[in-house]
Amino acid sequence: MDLRDSPEDQERSLICFYKAQKTEWASPLNCKLEGDAAVGEGVNRFFLSKSMTLLQFGFHINFGNTNITRMFEGEPDHLTPSTAQFLLESDMFLVAGRMMGHSFLHSGPCISGLSPAITHVLFGGSPETTTIQIEDCPDIDIRTTIQLLEGNAELTEQEEKAVFDLALSWDLPGVTKSNRKWLHERLLFHAVISRTSRQVKQLRKGLKETMVWPFLKERADIIPTFLPRTSEAALNFHDCVADPGGGREDEDEDECCLEDKCRVAGYLRIFFEKASCAQLKALLQFWTGWELLPSELTLKVVSSDFPKSATCFETLRLPAHYHDYEAFVTDIQACLNSIDTGFGLV
Repeated sequence: MDLRDSPEDQERSLICFYKAQKTEWASPLNCKLEGDAAVGEGVNRFFLSKSMTLLQFGFHINFGNTNITRMFEGEPDHLTPSTAQFLLESDMFLVAGRMMGHSFLHSGPCISGLSPAITHVLFGGSPETTTIQIEDCPDIDIRTTIQLLEGNAELTEQEEKAVFDLALSWDLPGVTKSNRKWLHERLLFHAVISRTSRQVKQLRKGLKETMVWPFLKERADIIPTFLPRTSEAALNFHDCVADPGGGREDEDEDECCLEDKCRVAGYLRIFFEKASCAQLKALLQFWTGWELLPSELTLKVVSSDFPKSATCFETLRLPAHYHDYEAFVTDIQACLNSIDTGFGLV
């Protein structure tokens, strides 16, 4: 991947990598970025983080008259594979399965918020026994039509026509008093499970090629770790940041007084409290190379102009010159905006 290329070309390079056949995905990972001299574990983390971020939030490649091409659609904790035909024809869900398995093999980030119904089917559960919620239907128009069948209220002529048109498009009968509940279940099943069955098959094939699927099939207790809920992916920095006042300073770093260290560390803790989840994940990517919390993060307050990080050593170096929180946040936000551009070692 060449960081001098446009974001679209970078993403194409990444997709080409995961479309390669007969790849040993469990082999040691050693990434190099064209246009950036950075090396080490931090580069591997950057690559895996970028891959999973694109999978979670969408590619910037225009596959079908859209600025963002999302692989998964819907609400948090109810995400389902996109039903876009061009993604299926391009084997993009096979690519997605390889990306998910590859990241898991190398202790990288995971996709969060996938629908439990999709997860159940993905790992061999019977589609007929899965529990489907109305929130699992990402198409609001279809969801609204299906919801008309809830309860026993009499449908208007317009509502009955909307249900009939949807049912007819999926080879199901129109609604009657005797089949109302059954039709509600079948429409919801088709909207969530049937329409995504081929996508799930491609995902499963990709996971099998990385040898992750057989492992998770036998160890179902690890599936929640592999596909966590959105709430479980929340970050808590407070317990893993080492005291910036402790430890020995590196020889190439100027000594700072304890007062400076405590003041700047205090600004960082205020940022932890006020920042959004997206900002915290971006900070962790800047700090370590990806959005996974390690057992301990190292913070150093040093004499410098701007914040810097050593991702391989999970160390954040903050300048000691800050005397107000606003200036601190401005520089931190500038750092967060740079996480997709590499390491700056050109």
